[in-house]
Amino acid sequence: MKRKVLIIGIGAGNPDYVTIQAVNALNQVDVFFIPDKGAEKEQLSRIRREICERFITAPHYRMVDFETPLREKPSSTYRTSVTDWHDKMEATYAHLLMEELGDDECGAFLVWGDPSLYDSTIRILDRLNAKGNFELDYDVIPGISSIQALTAKHKVVLNRIGESITITTGRKLAEGFPNNSESVIVMLDGEGAFKAIDEDVDIYWGAYIGTEDEILMSGKLRDVVDDIERLRNVARAQKGWIMDTYLLKRSYDEIGE
Repeated sequence: MKRKVLIIGIGAGNPDYVTIQAVNALNQVDVFFIPDKGAEKEQLSRIRREICERFITAPHYRMVDFETPLREKPSSTYRTSVTDWHDKMEATYAHLLMEELGDDECGAFLVWGDPSLYDSTIRILDRLNAKGNFELDYDVIPGISSIQALTAKHKVVLNRIGESITITTGRKLAEGFPNNSESVIVMLDGEGAFKAIDEDVDIYWGAYIGTEDEILMSGKLRDVVDDIERLRNVARAQKGWIMDTYLLKRSYDEIGE
């Protein structure tokens, strides 16, 4: 029996970011697989449930909670640690789909933001398909990412006129501002790599974007770097975790380009 799965992007925290396509998809689902990332990140699970309660009109569906395997800090290389984590995720997903999804049922993973951007759900399901242990058919429903939400909140255009953008991580930004881009979006920055950027750039920063805990700040990086670092530290201490995204743009006037 072929197993049907939907990978649904639910946007960056605000239920209003859920698209009509996603709402239609939610109402096709029999089993929702809800990740448990521990007490500190319980808010992420709660918002997933609130989205289901708000938009699903179908009378019967159920939720299956599962513990998300922890990703160990790299002992050798970054890619090795990610591969090891993917192995654990693959085993977890295989168990969920084999044991919790019945014949002719549709399952779903609710992905924060967009499933194509720094999320591994598609990769994991592709790995399961390649193993061939069971038939798997899945569709992907796009979502509003934290990048889109961030630029909308700050009322700023992502790219410079006629110029490229780079989407990267804090780990890569720590190597320096990319020479081939005028605008850089940074995600997954646990250490605050922006602090080491010694260039004339503007920053548009946001944490917990789209949620009731949202924090925003913008300005010349050199002027606001200490304020952003303070806000990050306070927020992390209060919640136990932080999820932030920021845009860096080289500082010059676009008019007349």
